[in-house]
Amino acid sequence: MPFNFYAVLVSALVTLVVGFVWYSPKVFGTIWMNETGMTEEKAKQSNMLKVFGLTIFYSLMLSFIMPALVIHQMGALGLIGGDPALAKPSYAAFLADYGDAFRTFKHGALHGFMSGLFLALPITAINSLFEQKSWKYILVTAGYWIVSMTIMGAIICGWK
Repeated sequence: MPFNFYAVLVSALVTLVVGFVWYSPKVFGTIWMNETGMTEEKAKQSNMLKVFGLTIFYSLMLSFIMPALVIHQMGALGLIGGDPALAKPSYAAFLADYGDAFRTFKHGALHGFMSGLFLALPITAINSLFEQKSWKYILVTAGYWIVSMTIMGAIICGWK
């Protein structure tokens, strides 16, 4: 089961595409701006090269861990130490029988959604509660990550 670097790269771009839509004024952008105190003037003062560059970097970090979260066969790879060349013949037999089991966009979306719900939401909520952010902020921000991770999971699991 080779690592699909292209799926990881494409899924990293999902955060930009979803963010463009999610945080537009017609969707949740106005709510997010009100809840954070962000203004158009303040947003224009940002170093956009830095913001987008780091966004891509961190999205790549997230994309690199997503295969372990959404592809069941990564567990079998971990059991043999990560190097199929050193595996016993039973590993090859296992992959021959189950190598494509649950490798669909739909199944990846399910695991991506669960990752967002059980990782992104609690992390966002805990930080936001200590920062005294509103529940609107928590739901908008965590919702963005849940949608992004759902799509990322679909791409990474389904693209063989």
